[in-house]
Amino acid sequence: MTTVPTSHPPTVPATKVAGTRAPLQLSEEHHLCPGCGHPVAWRILLEVISELGLAQRAIGVVGHGCYTNIVRLADIDFLQCLHGRAPAVATGVKRVQREAAVFTLQGDGDMASEGLAEVLHAAARAERITCIMLNNGVFGDTGGQMTAATLIGQRTKTSVEGRDPDRHGYPVPVADLVSRLAGTAYVARGAVNNAGSVAQTKRYLRRAFELQMQGAGFTFVEILTMCPTGWFVPTAEGPGYLVDVFEKVYPVGELDERS
Repeated sequence: MTTVPTSHPPTVPATKVAGTRAPLQLSEEHHLCPGCGHPVAWRILLEVISELGLAQRAIGVVGHGCYTNIVRLADIDFLQCLHGRAPAVATGVKRVQREAAVFTLQGDGDMASEGLAEVLHAAARAERITCIMLNNGVFGDTGGQMTAATLIGQRTKTSVEGRDPDRHGYPVPVADLVSRLAGTAYVARGAVNNAGSVAQTKRYLRRAFELQMQGAGFTFVEILTMCPTGWFVPTAEGPGYLVDVFEKVYPVGELDERS
């Protein structure tokens, strides 16, 4: 009887993922609260930019919020603008630097409360930029006040008994609004509450940048991020709260893609 030797793949040394630094990431330190989802979103954004070979062509535009901390942690060019005006500034950058990969990084307070007109008009004009909204339903940087994206019943520093539609109105679903506009080429909503959602959201970001560089039109990715401090929940409960509460109002998935 002849024994056929079994072929085994080469052994790959184990790597501690938590101890690695993403491409274009200058530091692993940040001053944000424990359990915040923003740094996870930053990491996959930088990974996408690097993997697509856009590091030397990427220009980010940020407003004001916790997420603005990325400008000192990422090895790419950034501009900071007035609250909510990032899509307008990004429009100017892209029209001058047509080969650049131009994106905005904004929170829901910055985009939905302060600059809703800016993102809607940029989409309607089919500007070849990518807008990214990190949505946790609060103005985190200024203490946790209610935003236009805050959920009905959600507690914030300015809606301590929960958002009341009779007093405060209803949440503004920015991604859904953008998806209705003819100038929009791609819209998706992801999250960063677990490994599967992180991988999915990274695919959405990749597709948004690919279509931008093809000149398809305006692209938009909303990312649901944890904010246990602003949600008044223990740090470990942030991912579960995001799924049980936020995703019921803002379901994840690709909302629209047009050639």
